[in-house]
Amino acid sequence: MKFTLPLLFVALLSLSACKQNSETSETEAPEMGEEVAMNDYQSFGDKITDEEAMTSAEMASKFKDLKPGDTVAVKFKAEVNSVCQNKGCWMRLDTGEEETLVKFKDYGFFMPKDIAGDEVIVNGLAFVDEMSVDDQRHLAEDAGKTPEEVAAITEPKRTLSIISDGVLLVVDEE
Repeated sequence: MKFTLPLLFVALLSLSACKQNSETSETEAPEMGEEVAMNDYQSFGDKITDEEAMTSAEMASKFKDLKPGDTVAVKFKAEVNSVCQNKGCWMRLDTGEEETLVKFKDYGFFMPKDIAGDEVIVNGLAFVDEMSVDDQRHLAEDAGKTPEEVAAITEPKRTLSIISDGVLLVVDEE
């Protein structure tokens, strides 16, 4: 009987500690690059919500008002046209007449390489950039373009860009 009471106390203390750990782990932010199922989304980077996300058409309109050097905080939903096939370190989104290039803040997270055609919600800073020939060629190589296609890039190009801190990937319900 002497050992029963201390043993019971230790057991209750252990159970209490386990309960506290499981509650904490549910509310902690995911590790960088970790995927987290969230309703109908997988989350990458900083936690964001789908609330107040613009459409891709609204985003295209916002880009028309930007001049080189301007930046604006945005959140919008669009279809993925392509993803870097090396690491998933960038993606191109359909925003109407021009694609939008999305890179990830401080290379803090990467996207799956097989999500072309899927929808995402992107949060970040939008800007218009003049992309150099070298940068365009680098992206073309990452995208798996042929050496001939890469060599055909000979002029800088106006690029619609986003530096994203968080992305929600829409999960198919199939």
